[in-house]
Formats: sequence, C-alpha cells, structure tokens
Amino acid sequence: MKTELTDTTSSKVNAALLEARRTIGSPTLGMVLTLLVVTDEENAYDAVKAASEASREHPCRIIAVIKRHHRSHHKQRESRLDAELRVGTDAGSGEIVYLRLHGDLARHTGSVVLPLLLPDAPVVAWWPAGAPADVARDELGALAQRRITDAYADLDPLAFLADRASYYAPGDTDLTWTRLTPWRSLLAAALDQQRQPVTGAAVESEAENPSAELLARWLADRLKVPVERVVTGGPVITRVRLVTPAGEISVDRPSGALATLGVPGQPDRRVALKIRSTAELIAEELRRLDADETYASALQTSLPEPAGA
Repeated sequence: MKTELTDTTSSKVNAALLEARRTIGSPTLGMVLTLLVVTDEENAYDAVKAASEASREHPCRIIAVIKRHHRSHHKQRESRLDAELRVGTDAGSGEIVYLRLHGDLARHTGSVVLPLLLPDAPVVAWWPAGAPADVARDELGALAQRRITDAYADLDPLAFLADRASYYAPGDTDLTWTRLTPWRSLLAAALDQQRQPVTGAAVESEAENPSAELLARWLADRLKVPVERVVTGGPVITRVRLVTPAGEISVDRPSGALATLGVPGQPDRRVALKIRSTAELIAEELRRLDADETYASALQTSLPEPAGA
C-alpha cells in the first residue's frame, strides 16, 4: 500500500502509517529497529532498495531522509515536508517512509524524524554517501545507537577514513570494514592451521582502496608486525601475504569470486571470496548494535605510505 502526503507534518505521517497498517492488518510488533537512510535524491532509490532487501533478515521501519533545496525565496517553497509511505507488500518485511525536506526544514531533520522512530526500538543511521565528518554529533546520528558510513562513496576515501578515526565514537562503523569480514575470517582460519609466528605482512590492492587500508591496519594492530601496502592494478584487494618462518601464507584473488589460499606444507585451495552486495553488507551490520572495538582499534592504527606498483 502506498500513500503520498504533500506539505505535511510528522504527526500526519504517523497517523497515515497507523491508518495504512489498520487497512492491511499489519501491526508493528514484528519490526525490530528503525533504519534511517540519510541520502540525496540521486542515491535514494538504490539505498532504499538495499535497505529493503536487508529488512528481510531484520524487519524494520526504513526512513529515507532526503534533503532538497530550492532557490525560490517564496516561504512555502522554502519550508515543506513531503512524504511517501509504503506498507505491506510494497515495503518488503517492514515499512518504508520517504521524507523529502524542502528548504529551511532540511536544517531541522532531527525534530522531523524523532516522532517517527519506532518506540523502544534501536535506531541505526546509514549515510550511503555524503556523510558528515562527525556522524555521532550529527542531528540524526545523535538519535542512533549504530552509525554506518561508506568511505568508498567519498572522492577521497583515505581522507574520509582519517576523519572517521579523528571523530570516532562507539557505535560508528563503515562498510569498508564490513567488506573485510570474509578476508579476516579466512586469514584467521589460516593462522589457526599454521600456528607459526608472523614476522611481516603485505596487502596488495588498487590505489586509494579504503578496505585494503583498513585490512593492513587490522593486521598491524593484531599481529604487531610491519605491514606493507603494495599498489597493483586491482581490482580492489588482490592479494594478502603473511610471512612466517615456515613460509608465506597467502590469499590471492586477482579477479572473480574465487581466491587461492596458500599455506606452507599444504596444497593450495580454492575458496569463495566474492564481492558482496550493499544489501548483504547492511544486513551484516544490523546483526550487531554494540560498539565494534576491533574496528575502532584498526581504524586508529597508523601505517607508512604504500609502496608503488
């Protein structure tokens, strides 16, 4: 069921949601959180689609907050809230609320969104692009227990990571870190098999790759060894090497969804290491709402400049 409201208020949006649920007989009891998607019109469709797919695992109220600005000085054009509501089969496993804030109202997003949060349920905020430097102090970020950004969406992803480190607050995370889960799991499993001390490491990737940077920082932080960043033609992370007295442990993924795992004294193995969709990444992040201390420690670890190809 779809409902459109023009020049409306938060209380009218809430009333329309209640009426829509009554019409289709869909209570809110099954929803476990509110997911705020803070985006622009250009990215709204893809972001809400990914959030809706993630809601199949985590039924939630998705609130897409879209700021729009007009050049007109007419008061009515400067400050207006338009909303589009989707409930039932049009909204996946929860509810979707599009809020388009025009003009001056875009400066007061917190007061608009606050009445629409599910009562007594966690709040997660996600910026697919254009995240502020200090998300925890942002008007919407302050409402959330978990705040998700994505360095890949920034024109300077490594500078973006530097901002994340400078302004880190418990509850912050970034999808560049989420993308590393399969890599970290595979490397940890390989080290468990080898049981050898690691004396050095290298991460190879395309230039300016934020996930490769975070992976290198994580290895340096956890293993307490020097980690070399090597620039290659990519795409994304292509290889990781861990140096041990018995030889190198390596994960080589030049392209595609399969990687080759090399462990000293064992035959090489092919392992799945696909690039996951945004919906899968968001679903993983919604599984935990506590502070990710491992991410925080890796984020704030310093590395030397990467070596050239």
